[in-house]
Amino acid sequence: MIHTKPVKLNNKFFNVSDMSISNHYRCILIVFVFFSCSSGDRDIGRPSPDEQGYGLTPQPFDKVILEDKFWKPRLETQVETLVPFALDKTLPAQTALKQAGNFIAGIDDDLPKPHRFQSSDLYKVMEGAAYLLLYEENEELENRMDKIIDIIANAQREDGYLYVAHITGVAKDHDHWGGGGMGDTPYSFVFHSHELYNMGHMYEGAIAYYRATGKDKWLKVAEKNARHINKVFFEGDPDYNDGEPVNQAPGHQELELALAKLYRLTGNKLYLEMAKKFLDIRGVTFVPEGEGVLSAIYAQQHQPVAQQKKAVGHAVRAMYLYSGMADVGALSGTDEYNAALESIWHDLVDTKISITGGLGAVHGIEGFGPAYVLPNKEAYNETCAAVGNVFFNFRMFLMTGDAKYMDVAEVSLLNNALAGVNIEGNKFFYVNPLEADGTTPFNHGRNGRSPWFNTACCPSNIARLIPQISGMMYSYTKNEIYVSFYGSNSTGIPLADGEVAIKQESNYPFNGEVKLKITPEKNQYFKLKMRIPTWARTDRFVPGKLYKFVSEIKEEWSVRVNGQPVEAILEDGFAAISRNWEKGDVVALEIPMPVRYNRTIEEVEANRGRVAITRGPLVYAAEGIDNNGMAQRFFLDETPENERIGEDIIREGILRDVVVISLPAREVKSNDVTEGNLQLIPYYAWNNREDGSMIIWLPDSEAGVQFSANNTARGGKYKKVSASSTHKMGSLNAIADPRRPASSIDRTIHSWIAENDQPQWISIELKEIQKIRSIGLYWFDDNRRVKVPKSWKIQYLKGDEWVDMDIYVTDHYSTDKDEYNVVHPGSELKVRKIRINIDPQPKSLVGLLDVDLEFENL
Repeated sequence: MIHTKPVKLNNKFFNVSDMSISNHYRCILIVFVFFSCSSGDRDIGRPSPDEQGYGLTPQPFDKVILEDKFWKPRLETQVETLVPFALDKTLPAQTALKQAGNFIAGIDDDLPKPHRFQSSDLYKVMEGAAYLLLYEENEELENRMDKIIDIIANAQREDGYLYVAHITGVAKDHDHWGGGGMGDTPYSFVFHSHELYNMGHMYEGAIAYYRATGKDKWLKVAEKNARHINKVFFEGDPDYNDGEPVNQAPGHQELELALAKLYRLTGNKLYLEMAKKFLDIRGVTFVPEGEGVLSAIYAQQHQPVAQQKKAVGHAVRAMYLYSGMADVGALSGTDEYNAALESIWHDLVDTKISITGGLGAVHGIEGFGPAYVLPNKEAYNETCAAVGNVFFNFRMFLMTGDAKYMDVAEVSLLNNALAGVNIEGNKFFYVNPLEADGTTPFNHGRNGRSPWFNTACCPSNIARLIPQISGMMYSYTKNEIYVSFYGSNSTGIPLADGEVAIKQESNYPFNGEVKLKITPEKNQYFKLKMRIPTWARTDRFVPGKLYKFVSEIKEEWSVRVNGQPVEAILEDGFAAISRNWEKGDVVALEIPMPVRYNRTIEEVEANRGRVAITRGPLVYAAEGIDNNGMAQRFFLDETPENERIGEDIIREGILRDVVVISLPAREVKSNDVTEGNLQLIPYYAWNNREDGSMIIWLPDSEAGVQFSANNTARGGKYKKVSASSTHKMGSLNAIADPRRPASSIDRTIHSWIAENDQPQWISIELKEIQKIRSIGLYWFDDNRRVKVPKSWKIQYLKGDEWVDMDIYVTDHYSTDKDEYNVVHPGSELKVRKIRINIDPQPKSLVGLLDVDLEFENL
């Protein structure tokens, strides 16, 4: 459990754990890029609004003491489960860094396996761990961090370069795009090597750890690397790129916003200048001419950033880019990026955002498709994109003071981002569809959350996001306080005329009643501004043109001060009250949370004839476990009066304190339709009890129900399947059998087993030419003679020749048990025949339980 209390030192409140007060205090204030600290040999004070570039100063998260039932338990889960679990899962990255250090030191050791970005997952988890050290001193965690930092420092070359695969030379032997997608030499394939992306996350982790502990060893590693990158990319280094400046923007954005943070910490303008240079050369010095992940739009390199008007390409890259543009523009005092950012934001909310706040609906590039292409069951909506959406909108709010940006941030946070981790904190979604049938794998080989991923960016992003949420609750100017997120907490806001203590009581997001007890140091005049969300004051759930309530809304929010109604002025989505405040003043805000039916505009084909249910800031979903079978068998053909809508609070179990909704609905049973009730839970809470069916957008008529009573496919999946050999105990029927395995040792269904331990192949001919979205293999492994293979790869028939399939930038050919091992084409692929080449382990047979091909519309 976390036990913290405010301690006043030098007229400032600090949030210090009980156990640490007697030892020493730490002055740490972190929230995204906004810092204030005096520690070690540096002296960095809280910036004024003018100095920090943004119009508003956010109240740092460690100065907001959480006391609620929603966020505080999640923070405790971070401490007790998620971060320790994630640090354990990043041991392969730690091992690779240690091997790189041994390589540099000439110590005999195995060479690491080539990997482009696993180090970044470690750095993000370490960043999250550093934030937790702010809440509670943890000697064990700090010692563990120090040991990892020693490993990182030893893996850095003397000149500052830090990238395992090139330091050890293993990149050149990898077959993914030549040099494993890393280039044959350092910085020779910046487009996809992730060399700069990794360093951006390292900078953020190093900054957070310095803030938390005052220890600067890791920070020195980061600064050394930043100076190295500046020399190689903008000055020229004889040891890199033949001495010519590389002068190319990173393929995966992250370094830009990290350099802005590094500038804010150190005051060294070099880092801000570097960040701006990397922004300004994007789409100028290098413009790719390939397709798919090798195209110009994939990494937003199709135009100079200040000229971009629409959200395109890979969604996470885009969000990090836009966040970096906001940071650099604010810190540089330039508005040259503002028009682009505003145009891109409108493109997102008007044409490309899911009702859950998810971004990047298209699988092939983990990114944005054409306007209004917002599938449900096939939606991608990566968790990292939702995290980036929160980052971006928070920055836009700080620039403008407009609540609409926090409205989007809140919807994305409470729905898509929170769905990315289960309530226990040890299973994760990478992909966040708006519908699931309970059997089809959608989450990188699983039909539910996974304990981890080979590409583990999403769990590590959640690890660093959740500790920072309280830092988005309050912002201020010299004489204004903005309350932007709600939840029980206490804090002290330093206004020009004196500090104002605030104690907030609220059961948000399930209840819209908010009470603020205001205690200024002295009686003083200031403006208090409380966010009134879009769903409480307009005809739509979230800003933008995509979604609208079915019925009219009455704007019924109200404000009382000391029990008396007041006429608050609505300013940019905030209810504003200007007055002389006295100690003990109490403000009561009430925002009704009726259940709302939502429709999408007609341009969104996937949602025609469908409705979604929301309540307050939460999107609701029907889950099979609550409705005695497939949730897809229901339809909602009426909008009932409120008295026919049931609401209840779950009192026990994993979903304790969650508000559930019961709606009158019609149920399809074989050829019959009956009246019934449909139970829904918040979308973020689905898949915490079973890997079952789920649906958000429910049909409004029987014609829209896409459900078979027995829900069992008939016939083989493919036209023809052949193999190099088949053991007498195996069957090729396993490949085309529509049934799905329960585990890698499932003996209730067919399994294909090779006849011997020599290299094998399986050929699949489709019934017609198809556009391949993904290919997933489920290995059979009996822990005896039949084992997962040493390696495998996919080929496709091009004319009369078998050609290797280029796989997606973050994919690799995994051999994990108990899940589908999924790869995606690196570019558009339309084929009729594919071949799987398999190399067994020595003296072992190889087996398969299923081969699952997913297709795109041609």
